[in-house]
Amino acid sequence: MASTFQIPEPFQFNPLKHHLQFIREFISHRLEVKTGTEIQHLVKDLKRTGTSVMDVYTGNLTAPKICEEIAIYLEMNQLLKADVFSSWTGTNFNDFRLMTLSDSSQWILKYHKDFKRFVHIFPARTSPNSFRVKANTLKSAILYYILIGKDYISGDDLNKARNLLGLSPVKDPDEAEAITEMIEILRH
Repeated sequence: MASTFQIPEPFQFNPLKHHLQFIREFISHRLEVKTGTEIQHLVKDLKRTGTSVMDVYTGNLTAPKICEEIAIYLEMNQLLKADVFSSWTGTNFNDFRLMTLSDSSQWILKYHKDFKRFVHIFPARTSPNSFRVKANTLKSAILYYILIGKDYISGDDLNKARNLLGLSPVKDPDEAEAITEMIEILRH
């Protein structure tokens, strides 16, 4: 199952944060195995997505295919050693390289200070086939969809999901609307 995809070295990539197809498969898998202990693991997995904004890839390339295309490029350009890669991308916070994949999506390649996983990849901010979302919006939508899943989305139900994540209740109608829109994206 794609939701159990292991990220190959030398990549650091979180498809639960950056790949819509993977997120949908993750949800589908979690709906099949909903138990008390699974909920604890689910919340732990979702908390790993961070708290800032992120870009989510919506195209047709699978997570393994994305890694494969980038690996081929790195191999062809002899960039598969950490020291060579870090020289190519730079090592400062704002240093990165931009790569375009076969579907015209653009990906950021950044050096990550890790011996085995030194290539951090994620969709570029203005990439085709992507959208930007707040981490807490995405986490709330995923958890709502898996645990509650009702078609009619109420503020109380959204807040039940957010409470499990340790997030404050939704009071702002715009925030509730963003979460509702994200739930709809996940459903289709």
